[in-house]
Amino acid sequence: MNLAERIVNIPPSATLAINAKAQELRSKGKKIISLAVGEPDFTPPKEVKEAMLQAVEQGYFRYLPVPGTLELRQAGARYFQHFYGVEAKATEIMFSNGGKQCLYNLFQVLLNPGDEVLLPAPYWVSYPPMIQLSGGIARVVPTRVEDNFKLKIEELEKQVSPRSKMLILNSPSNPTGITYTQEELEELASWAISKGLIVISDEVYDQLVYAPFKPASLASFWQEHKESVAIVNALSKSFAIPGLRIGFVLGAEKLIQAMTKLQGQSCSNICSIAQAGALAALQGDFSFLERERQSLQERRDLAWNFLTELGLKCPRPEGAFYLFPQVKDFFKGEIKNSTDLCAYLLEEAEVALVPGIAFGDDSCLRISYAVQQEVLREALNRIKQALTKLT
Repeated sequence: MNLAERIVNIPPSATLAINAKAQELRSKGKKIISLAVGEPDFTPPKEVKEAMLQAVEQGYFRYLPVPGTLELRQAGARYFQHFYGVEAKATEIMFSNGGKQCLYNLFQVLLNPGDEVLLPAPYWVSYPPMIQLSGGIARVVPTRVEDNFKLKIEELEKQVSPRSKMLILNSPSNPTGITYTQEELEELASWAISKGLIVISDEVYDQLVYAPFKPASLASFWQEHKESVAIVNALSKSFAIPGLRIGFVLGAEKLIQAMTKLQGQSCSNICSIAQAGALAALQGDFSFLERERQSLQERRDLAWNFLTELGLKCPRPEGAFYLFPQVKDFFKGEIKNSTDLCAYLLEEAEVALVPGIAFGDDSCLRISYAVQQEVLREALNRIKQALTKLT
């Protein structure tokens, strides 16, 4: 059987591949600690579980509207009103299978073959394959660890071309945890619009930011530029329900209609039971978010202090739950790159991490600290011992 070139040329997800390898080693008796997958260990709000159980008992198993029920889309609009004071209509909201499908749908309906997408690096692992599958070309815009991996307009100016159509912004960032202020986001978006670009703002981690930072969003900017901006969010991280696959998009009605058409031909509506849980989550009081932020900030401080004491160059994250330390000083002998170093740490320290090359920066690796503090501390100590052997 000859497979289509579009899939042959697409790499598997690096984070999922690393996690699968860790699970395989655990099955063989290895005491692997995985800091590879971005999966929060919090308990979801009880209202979510109760709503889903009730939906099952009431036989909530039928087809639903492709973009989500009207009530759910109204609740999605409420999210932007509650946190950012933005008024949106239900027709400007749609739900998909996680933030990942939201992004996939966006690229599919916006990109034509040869369109270029300005993609700041380090970037989330799935952006380049999604762009490629849509016929687009990822034009990587580098950032520097010395600048805390923040995007500079002068670097964008070097990469923009007549074929450029889109700019992707991701704040808080996966993999760096770096977070833009409201003013910084709007400055970048204003530059993009001045060049005639569409801005896709990936805000999946928007509520997981640490004091003194506050959640920032391009939602208010969207109100004035609906034809040029789309916002992606999800319940996976902040609401600790990644397995339910619930993402949503705020965009112009024309864009939402196009995405609905595409989704109607691919998967139709997202799971009806998951929609019941999502509705309960979005109708809640969001009080649990402060507890999550405090817990993650404590873990961030533990991990970041540990890495800096080791002498690693690593910007201090203001959000999400990742660290992206520079580790190129350990590239020696048989260890030539971030992939080799992660393989060494998996074997020697029994800790699973993700190589930075998957995020467009081979000098770094990604550490997720979304685990209990005692587990995190044990993993960090193992990493320290293994790295010490390389010095």
